[in-house]
Amino acid sequence: MHQRHRVELVNVFAAGPGGGNPAPIVVDAAGMSDEQMREVARHYGHESGFVFPAAPDSGCDFEFRFWVPNHEMSMCGHATVGALWLLERIGRLQRDHVSIWTRSGRVDARITRDATGATAVEISQPAGRIEALPDAEQNRADILDVLGIVSEQLAALPIQNACTSRVKTLIPLASASDLDALEPRLDKVEALCERIGSTGLYPYVTLDASRQIFDARQFPKSSGYPEDAATGIAASALAFGLLSNDMVEASDRVITIRQGRVMQRPSEILVRFSLYAGRPDRSWLGGIVQLEQNGRTSS
Repeated sequence: MHQRHRVELVNVFAAGPGGGNPAPIVVDAAGMSDEQMREVARHYGHESGFVFPAAPDSGCDFEFRFWVPNHEMSMCGHATVGALWLLERIGRLQRDHVSIWTRSGRVDARITRDATGATAVEISQPAGRIEALPDAEQNRADILDVLGIVSEQLAALPIQNACTSRVKTLIPLASASDLDALEPRLDKVEALCERIGSTGLYPYVTLDASRQIFDARQFPKSSGYPEDAATGIAASALAFGLLSNDMVEASDRVITIRQGRVMQRPSEILVRFSLYAGRPDRSWLGGIVQLEQNGRTSS
C-alpha cells in the first residue's frame, strides 16, 4: 500500500494579492520516492519542497529536498522559507532557530513574530562568490542576443556570475522599462547557461539606490518553466554582486529585490548581510508567505 502525502500550496515572497512564487510543500514526505516527488513538481509546474526527518548524524532538525518538473535541485530558497512557515503554522517547530540539511549543505533559519502574531522566516546563505564572465566578449554578445537587447541598454556595471548556493548570471540593465520589455529567446537559454557555467540569467535594474531597492527577473536554465516569480537564491547572489560593485552597504540594512511584476505575481525578497569583523560573511533572506490553498493528496 502506498502512503498518501498531503501537498500544501503557499505563495512565498508575496508583495500583494496574487503575488509571490507558488511552492507546493509536503511537510511529511518520509517514504516518498524520487518519482513521487517529481510528479508533484510536474503536477503543479513549480519548484516543490519536501520535508524529511534529518539523519541522526547531520546535526540538523530537518532534511529538505527540492524538485522542479525536470530534475531535483540542491537548494531552493522560496520553498525552504515556505516549508518552514508551514511547519511553524502547524506547531512543528520547537525553537525560533532551526537548521536544515539540504543537498547543497546546511541552512540555518530563524523565525520571528510581530506584534500581530504574524510569522516571519529568514534563512541563511553563505557568502557570495563573484566571478567575471568567462570568455567575456563573446558571452556578453551571446547574452545580449538571447535577451534581445543591445549594449546601450546595459547599465555601466559588469555582467557577472554570482553564487551563494547556485551560480546566477547578473545582468545590469539601464532602465526598468527595458527589464519589463525583455522577451528572451527561451530556446537558447539552456545552451547559453551551460556555456557560461550558470543556472539562470538574472537581469536587474536599480530602482532606488539610496533605499537599496532593485528590480529583477529570472530566466532559469532548465527548470521546465520559462521564468520565476521570485528567486531567493538569485536575490542573495545579487546582493553580493551589488556589494562587489559598491552598490549596497556592507551593513545589515535591508536590500529589497522585487520580482514577478511582468508575470502579474508581484514579489519582494528581503536580503540582509550578516557581519563578522565588520564584513559580510553570509546573508539572511526572507519575505511574506501566504497560504494559497490546501493542496491535493499525492500517493
